[in-house]
Formats: sequence, C-alpha cells, structure tokens
Amino acid sequence: MLSTTPSSADTSRPIAVSGADDTVVDGLHQQVYFSDRDQSRIVVADYTGKVTATLTGLPQVRDLELSPDSKTLYAAVQGADKIVAFDTATLAPSAEYPTGDRTIPSRLAYADGKLWFGYGDQWESGLGVVDLTAADPTVTLDLAAGHNFATPPELYADPDNPGTLLALDSGISSGPIIVYDISTGTPAIRVSANKGGFYEDAALTPDGRNVVVAGPGNRALTEYRLSDLEQVRTYPVASAPATVSIAEDGTVAATVLDTDNLGDTYVFSDDPTRPPSIRNLSSSWMPWFGHSMNWSHDGSKLFVLTDSGGSTQFHVLDAPRTYVTTLTVDAPATATRAKPLTVKGTLSAGLALPAGTPLTVTRTDVESPHGKPLGTKSLGAGGKFSFTDTPPAGGAVTYRVTYAGDASHTAAAVSDTVAVSRAAASLTLNNNGKLYAYGADVAFTARLGTTYTNRSVEIWADPAGADKPKKLVKTGKVNSAGNLSVTLDMSRDTTLSAVFKGDARYAPKTVTATAYAKVKVATTLSRHYKTGKIGNTTYQYFHKNTDVVCTTAMSYYQGRKQRIQLQVYSGGKWYDTYADYFALGANGKSVVNLGHAGQSGIRARVRSSYIDGGSGDKVNSTTHGAWKYFYFSN
Repeated sequence: MLSTTPSSADTSRPIAVSGADDTVVDGLHQQVYFSDRDQSRIVVADYTGKVTATLTGLPQVRDLELSPDSKTLYAAVQGADKIVAFDTATLAPSAEYPTGDRTIPSRLAYADGKLWFGYGDQWESGLGVVDLTAADPTVTLDLAAGHNFATPPELYADPDNPGTLLALDSGISSGPIIVYDISTGTPAIRVSANKGGFYEDAALTPDGRNVVVAGPGNRALTEYRLSDLEQVRTYPVASAPATVSIAEDGTVAATVLDTDNLGDTYVFSDDPTRPPSIRNLSSSWMPWFGHSMNWSHDGSKLFVLTDSGGSTQFHVLDAPRTYVTTLTVDAPATATRAKPLTVKGTLSAGLALPAGTPLTVTRTDVESPHGKPLGTKSLGAGGKFSFTDTPPAGGAVTYRVTYAGDASHTAAAVSDTVAVSRAAASLTLNNNGKLYAYGADVAFTARLGTTYTNRSVEIWADPAGADKPKKLVKTGKVNSAGNLSVTLDMSRDTTLSAVFKGDARYAPKTVTATAYAKVKVATTLSRHYKTGKIGNTTYQYFHKNTDVVCTTAMSYYQGRKQRIQLQVYSGGKWYDTYADYFALGANGKSVVNLGHAGQSGIRARVRSSYIDGGSGDKVNSTTHGAWKYFYFSN
C-alpha cells in the first residue's frame, strides 16, 4: 500500500540560523528577521527563506520588535547591555540605547511610542522602558510596579489596545500573567492572575484585547481576556505547546513538541467545534527554538523554523488553513492479464471528507504510456474507496488516484503498480561457444518466436577488454522467419545479447551468446643458410655456431606477451627444453635470440603462442602458431 502527502505548494529549505530566539515578519519590505543568539547576529531572509543579509556584532541577541510603521527593527542585545535599532529599508544601525551595566536586556515590546524591555537574570529581573518620544530618548529601570519577577518578563503590546502592556512571569510555576496600565507613562498593575507559570510563548489577538498562551500544561493553549484574565477558549493539542502566532484575521497557529511524531504544527479556525489543521514539519525530538513561527503580514502564509537533526529548515506553508489530506492506494502485487482485479484505498484528513467525494483514476501501461483515464470513482463511507479493473496489457500497470482538493482540503495524488503477467517469448541467438580465426566475418542471428505487437529486436556486442564498451550493433524488426542478423569481424572474444523489450502480452526477454576469436600469429626464423627436408618435414639449416633468431608477429594488445616454446628431438620423441613469455612491441612483433647448439646433428623446433590469461590479457582465446623446424650442421 502506498500513501502520499498533499500536492500543495508548501516549501522547505535549509537556512543558516543555528539558534533563533525570535522571529519577526516585516510586511512592508517582505522580509523575515531571525535573532541568531548562538552566532550573535540577525539573519534577514525573503519570504522563500533565501538569506538576503546578515547583521553581525550583536552578542547574544535575543528578542526582536518591529515598530508599528515597520520602518525600525529593535533588537535586545543581551551580551552588550543595550538595545540596537536598525533602519529596515537599509538594514543599517540607526540608534543604540544602553540599558546599564549588567542589565542584560532580553525582552521587548513597543507600546504608546515607547520601547518596553524585560531585563536582568532570575530574581534580579525587572521592567524598563526607552522613551522614544523624548528628544533625547531616556532609559528608565525598575518599573515593575511592585512585582518581583523570577525571570525577565515576556512582553506583549498592540497599537489597537493603547495604554496596555502584557507581562508574563514565565520562569516559575507561581509566576503570574500581569496586565499593566501604561497610559500615564508609569506602569500600574491593572490585573494579575497566576495561570500556572512556565509560559513558553504568547500572542495577542488582532484587537490586542485577548492573549493566547502556550503553556503551562501539555494538552492545550489557552486564551484569556486582558480585562480580567478570565479564560475565553482553549486550543487542544496532542502534546506540550511550544510557540503560538495569530494572523490578522484571528487564525491561531501553534507548534508542539510532538514526541510521538504525529504532527507538530496546528492551525485553528474561529469555530471551536472544528478540528485543527495539522502538519508534521519535523521529526526531531526538540525541533523548536524560541518564538520560531510567524504569519505573513497578510495572513496568507505561515513561516515555521525547525531544527531537523542539526540542520535548520525554513518552512513556508502557502495554504496553512487547509486540512492536509492523506491518500492511500493498495493494488495487488501481481495479477493475471485480462482478468479483473480490485484496487482499494483511503482518503483521510483532519476534517473528514464526505462520502461521494470524487476521485480521478488513471491507468498507465505499455499500451497507454501516457495514461488512460478510467473515470471518476466516489469515496465511500469512512473515507474508503475501491474499484475493479481488467488490465488489457501485461507488465507494470500503474493505477494513479487523484483528489483535486477543495477550499478546505489540500489536493493529493498517489500511485500503485501491479505486475501483470505476460507470456514468455521465445528468443534464441546462434554461435554460442564457437571459436573463430582472427578477423573472420561471422553472421550472428537472433530468432524471435510468436509475439503480440512488438517484432523488434536489439543485438548488442560486448567485446572483451575494458577499452571496448558494449554497443548496439543492430536493431530492427525481424523478417518473416523471425530472424534478425548482423555480421561482426571477430578480432576479440565477444559476448552478444539479443534483446526483446516485450509488448502488452509477451514479457521482455534477453539471451546471450559468447563467441571466441583467436589471434593472428606468425613465426619466422632468420640466419639459416638453406632449407631442406628431413622425412616429410621442411627444416631450416643453421651452422652449429650460428644463433637462431626467432621473430614473432602477433595481433597487438596493450601489455600483451607471446610465449616461446622450444623442443629438441631425441630418440624418436620431442622434448621441451625451454619456454618463456616475451613482450610484444607496439608493432606487434617480438624478436628472440634462441642461441646456437655448438654441435652438429641437433634437430629442434619452436612455436609462438598466445595464452588466454597467461599472455597478460584475456581478450582473445588461446592460439598456437605453427611449429618452425631447424637443424644444426657443421
């Protein structure tokens, strides 16, 4: 059974960010900013995740905040005890605001023309502000209005709810959610409530009057009213929530730790009775950084940063509100041609699809290589479907099932392949095992028996030796007798293959035949003074003190050696006296001085041979040259 994920336009690409503490989207300039605390820099990317700039020299940079007009980016530079401002059009630094020695600012929120910041470490934490409305912006600390923060407060504000600053005391179980009234410029606690502490992340609703908090607990996000911090709604998830972001239309997105690898990114509609859309973007145990997820400014895309086994990935969900459909198809592994078979499968999604949902089916086989539509099949009860088909052709038959998607569901497509039986074709190739003289022209014939539509055969030749690759030497239709022939010059041992590629009713088949080729070898003797016969054999006569020079001419191959074998006649028999290999020159010749007998009456003979393997290669078959006879006289 095969299954598929949606055929959507969602993308994922690696990005050079190693530890993002915060992510901010700049809709004005179509940019995304990542505070890379591990590498003390801000990484700037476009909406595809392509890095366009890197802002360096920012030790332990933490929270980022964008001004309401998107013209200034503020960064809390914890390791330098300051807040740095950047012009978003040029990405050049535009201002710095030192917050004091060892204040280590880490959290930011822009509200009412002022930049509020959380600073300090553990119980030495506090709330401060940079008054950007002053001609000479000033920094003021210790504005917590009597609350003793366990860690630097996480801060949130929205221009649509002026005079309000939200602070989360997230570092301890008893840490409250605090709503400050900042309308006078000096924070005063408007309402405070302990909601369990250990808040992982939070996001304000578009009107700035509610907050959705990730954590504590591990099965839901919770929405509270800022006016009284009463619970408004919960957003159920399968495991501990990690990050949250809210689009301009109020759509809530969240990520979870997903310890069971079932789905890590949730998108909730405004209907509490409707299930969330869930995607699985990372299989890592700890995939999330800090605030690593944001909506695009217009709410059409969702950007998610994950850590997948040490490689940071930037994901862009182009239709985040749609439900991911999973389509499976299960066709039998094997089937008989012209016999009915059944294909079944399922179509599932977080929001179940109704019975009757149309699915399109296409069959691809050797007779329909571009696919033959089989019409529309309907989804049955429980998200299941099945259909019967009778494949007219054998071989690999693929059934592709497609769901087109709708306004709420992603499209999906999946295929499964059946091995449909075909008859065995008869194919032969002659001359297997035969040995031929060097250079002989030999006709090789492939014979094809009965087939359905394909009457073509390929003949391939693979000469021995790495320098001669296998090549196609003949292709075409067989004649009326079923034959296709090719003539080859046999200069090497050669393996031939006849290939029938099959058709709708007969299976492909390949047969091989290996034919062998001798070398060309000739041996001549020089320095004799005459020729004559002893019995019926012609001898070359040498004086007893004259060296016999033996010259061998042989078909050349790189590194080839010829073997000299010398025998002497005695008592009516020939006896081996010497044998050795000698290298051939590039001209294919080898000259060997056999020496002289030093006495008369000696009868001898010599021959040159190519020995398959022994002569330095295995390109030809063993070939012995003719014996050359010689006699030593006074």
